[in-house]
Amino acid sequence: MAEIIPPLNKQTLGRMTSGEKRLARRLAALLEDDYLVWYDIPIGKKRRYPDFIILHPSRGLLFLEVKDWKPSTLKTISKSDVTLLTDNGLVTKPHPLEQARQYAYRVVDQLSRDPLLRQTSAAYKGNLIMPYGWGVVFTHITRKQIDRAIPEAVREALLPDHLMIYQDEMTESAEAEAFQARLWGMFNYQFGGALTLPQIDRIRWHLFPEIRIDGGGQAGLFAGDANDSLNIGETLPDIVKIMDIQQEQLARSLGEGHRVIHGVAGSGKTLILGYRCLHLAQALNKPILVLCFNITLAAKLRAFISEKGIGGQVQIYHFHDWCGQQLKTYQVRMVASDRPYWERQVETVIEAVEKGYIPRAQYGALLIDEGHDFEAEWLKLVVQMVDPETESVLLLYDDAQSIYKKRSGLGFSLSSVGIKAQGRTTILKANYRNTREILDFAYAFARDYIDPLSADDDHIPLVEPMAAGSHGPKPEVRRFNSLAQEIDFTLACVKKWHAQGVTWGEIAVLYAAGNQGAKIAARLKQASVPHLWMGSKDNKAAYTPGEDKVSVLTIHSSKGLEFSRVIMVGLGQLQDTEGELSQEARLLYVGMTRAMECLLLTVSAENEFSRRLLDVLAK
Repeated sequence: MAEIIPPLNKQTLGRMTSGEKRLARRLAALLEDDYLVWYDIPIGKKRRYPDFIILHPSRGLLFLEVKDWKPSTLKTISKSDVTLLTDNGLVTKPHPLEQARQYAYRVVDQLSRDPLLRQTSAAYKGNLIMPYGWGVVFTHITRKQIDRAIPEAVREALLPDHLMIYQDEMTESAEAEAFQARLWGMFNYQFGGALTLPQIDRIRWHLFPEIRIDGGGQAGLFAGDANDSLNIGETLPDIVKIMDIQQEQLARSLGEGHRVIHGVAGSGKTLILGYRCLHLAQALNKPILVLCFNITLAAKLRAFISEKGIGGQVQIYHFHDWCGQQLKTYQVRMVASDRPYWERQVETVIEAVEKGYIPRAQYGALLIDEGHDFEAEWLKLVVQMVDPETESVLLLYDDAQSIYKKRSGLGFSLSSVGIKAQGRTTILKANYRNTREILDFAYAFARDYIDPLSADDDHIPLVEPMAAGSHGPKPEVRRFNSLAQEIDFTLACVKKWHAQGVTWGEIAVLYAAGNQGAKIAARLKQASVPHLWMGSKDNKAAYTPGEDKVSVLTIHSSKGLEFSRVIMVGLGQLQDTEGELSQEARLLYVGMTRAMECLLLTVSAENEFSRRLLDVLAK
């Protein structure tokens, strides 16, 4: 069965014409699973929408236009346009074959400018590495009807037989072999050789810029729009990073209802969240609420959304800040209690919602990052904020990154807090952020401390990540006699990397204990190294991805972020008592998986974790 993107769910089928539905079902049923089919997805800066794009490793690239015209409505036809009889009288439309041809030529022109997508053999040098074609599907006209209506000589000029599929050739009883022969008869030429997976990824990278992941992390989604063709002299990367097919399928399936995505660190969860924000902002009238637990992650998401120009439609909050905003907006007085301020905030909002002081259903959609760090009462509260007419809820989750709870797993069922995700839970196992060496090291360290859970639709399992990234240097663990020596070594590394061409903004220094941050920041300041020490809430909220400063922050605050190079300092001061082992190990795992290319860890005090790190390094 072919992979249809977006999937043929209720929402996708709801925006298709009857003929498009029929063709989509035939494509899904009559093509093998190595076919990729995209429906109504814009290509290029001018946002042109081919009805269907089909890609096959051996066959090539095909563009199809689908028309539900009937013999009685099709009045005249020329090479450039057609005249239709509608309820509003005669209307002239572009010829669908010309539409499909223009889509194909523009894409081929763009792809052919990529040296890695051009043929190198002498006979065909400079041409695209794959065949391409275009055609039209008439879903309510049979081939006999068109044969009777248009003489053969005229028909061959206006509607060439080999470029057309008619109603009687796409029925439920159609044979797969005959149907595929119709499709690939639309090509003017064919040649041997199958596309490699990297070549297919490059084609997708050019076709759909929104699924790119740039070299600085999972921000390609928010990059500027691509041109229809490459600029003269533009340099293309040798290796491109994009969503894999599962990620793209999830990101484009914007259906209503509740959905849970459980992804390992670096699997693109936040990328998918951002993509949904973009599309939901276009589809919904009510604002979209995005919640997370980490202040720095909220700042990162706000910066991305603001750059894309939808900051007025998408509201991004650290959970407790959202509670404070609700109390301020609706002028609700805090309940009196001996509990900490942030706990009283949540308690007050819950009580105010129950009493009707704060309204429910304020938002058209709710997206929650770091769902593993949310308490049951928090989730139960925020799910009520979604308009019941849309019921659009997305929960992103990774139990291995749960660093604020002593227990493993949620400790409650999703259904008990109002999240109805049965049958709509997806697991992302592939890690694309980290090099294989970093991921192997991090998981080898953490796996003995983290207990796996059984999986079903209502509970989230712990999943071993699958390395999908590139190779790089092995992580290093260095021992010193004091924290001061750790910091001196950190400064030397930062300066050396910068001298080698690494920007300040690609580097992060993560520290284990609160008193270490001031010492690290003071040493960097003394050496005139630009840096942002996120030691206060205001500094965390001021974090801006892309700013050319070394980031200095706790391991806790690093969650959701990523950097090319990461140094983790003072790890010997982590608590290693029996009750803290699992939680602190998760914290270390989170910190390690912030590093995309290079990971360095330093210790000057001996504890369970320093011994374990050195043991893993020695294996």
